[in-house]
Amino acid sequence: MQLINTAIFSLMLFMFNAAADENGSLPDERFPLSEQEIANLIKQQEAVLAATPVAEPPEMTSPQVHSRRGDALFFLGRFKESVAEYQAMVLLDPALDESHWRLGIALFFADMPDKAVAQFEKYHSFDNVDRENGIWRYLSQYKATNAATAKKELIRYNKDDREPFPAVYKLFDESLSPKQAIDNIPDSLPHDEHEKRLFYTELYIGMHLIVKNKPNDSQRFLRRAVSRKWPRTAGFGPNYMWHVGRIQLNLLLQNQLKPTVK
Repeated sequence: MQLINTAIFSLMLFMFNAAADENGSLPDERFPLSEQEIANLIKQQEAVLAATPVAEPPEMTSPQVHSRRGDALFFLGRFKESVAEYQAMVLLDPALDESHWRLGIALFFADMPDKAVAQFEKYHSFDNVDRENGIWRYLSQYKATNAATAKKELIRYNKDDREPFPAVYKLFDESLSPKQAIDNIPDSLPHDEHEKRLFYTELYIGMHLIVKNKPNDSQRFLRRAVSRKWPRTAGFGPNYMWHVGRIQLNLLLQNQLKPTVK
């Protein structure tokens, strides 16, 4: 599915925010990005694709080019094309396979959750500490099978990991509620650390609610995550995950505005 064009998004944005006004919603409950921001984002990613064409013959294209094209296509919501670019990287350099978490996320969004599960399992053999990988394996397993199987096969970690992922992980075994996960983030933290923990916690609460088929509840948390400025400037990984939240929120908005068939 391609990212909606600017004109269509403009209409959707207007309808969404008009509905929010009618319901007395607060400003932070609106869609976080303006029409101009969306237009700029589309132009940026299309410029990346134009600047990194596939070589002729295609096998002469470098893994780095496929990587940049895969990211741009993913950010544009063209998930299956993104998967193809990421897989082309691995074909050219098999050593990239185990650590390719972006391929796993693209597979999740391309509605290939079984393959996403397998990709995140490979990553676990590469890094058995990073719970963020375990989060994505759980979400993919939930989507591929069911809640009971995903919970039963949740990867267990014995080593400490960066916050807030240990706390987020407890959402899945139900030892922590979403409210508790957020309330447990200390207000005394430095600003950027506080924003980081809030962003990831809100993002993964939202993604958990997605696989639980609770889109309305998910929107509330994803809007908060996408509204945060920290991930957009904090580096490649946080920026990529900001796009994940933005893309998922876009998909929810598109589905919300689809006409009901009677």
